[in-house]
Amino acid sequence: MDTYQVVGVRFKKAGKVYYFDPSDLPVEDHENVIVETARGVEYGKVVIGKKTVRESDVVLPLKRVIRVADQNDAKVVDDNKAAAKNAFDICVDKIRDHGLKMKLVDVEYTFDRNKVIFYFTAEGRVDFRELVKDLAGVFRTRIELRQIGVRDEAKLLGGLGPCGRILCCSSWLGDFEPVSIKMAKDQNLSLNPTKISGLCGRLMCCLKFEHDNYESVKQDLPSVGARVITSAGTGVVVGINPSSRMVSVRVAEAGNRVSDFPLDDVAEQEA
Repeated sequence: MDTYQVVGVRFKKAGKVYYFDPSDLPVEDHENVIVETARGVEYGKVVIGKKTVRESDVVLPLKRVIRVADQNDAKVVDDNKAAAKNAFDICVDKIRDHGLKMKLVDVEYTFDRNKVIFYFTAEGRVDFRELVKDLAGVFRTRIELRQIGVRDEAKLLGGLGPCGRILCCSSWLGDFEPVSIKMAKDQNLSLNPTKISGLCGRLMCCLKFEHDNYESVKQDLPSVGARVITSAGTGVVVGINPSSRMVSVRVAEAGNRVSDFPLDDVAEQEA
């Protein structure tokens, strides 16, 4: 199987990592680079230094690193961010003028100013064709309006989660993974939506982080209702705690009192 030398580049904090061909350039980890992308020339940061990967790990043909970025490139990025703030205010006014039911979340210029991208949320489909024409007349460049979901909105805007820490999606989580209510059930969490939902209103991403560990531990724990033998006598399992590897048992010899036992002190009775 063919292999390729690549560097991993990220364009936004906690954004997805993309592989590029560094060619013979002296590209180092944590350096800023100018790269060729599907949407034009972009400015990004190397988060994975040069390494060799298999063909199955990349999307061909690989785009290339044009050069290592310098101070002038950094100034262009700062100017683009200032222009994006101005574009945000203008777009909000235009949305109001057209009476569209959409919420503008963020605006981004590509590095080469070849395109300006407006990110928005809306309850359903929005006919923004006239808005695009209006914006194109103002900015004199390519316009893209991109509808995003509530999880993407939280990632862009950031904030503090119920745990008091900065949102995982905006600080380090590159890609969203599916999260289900079954994960909350498997972790014995309250199914109250206010307690297991993030700022976006969807199930918290951290339910997924811990789920595999819970699944692995639960294979070693007895099922609720199983008859077991403990150091205090025989009994029936009435609850399990995968995170602490503890088992709650109603012990017959102790007057049916429920006690917690470590997994090592619990053995299932043979049928």
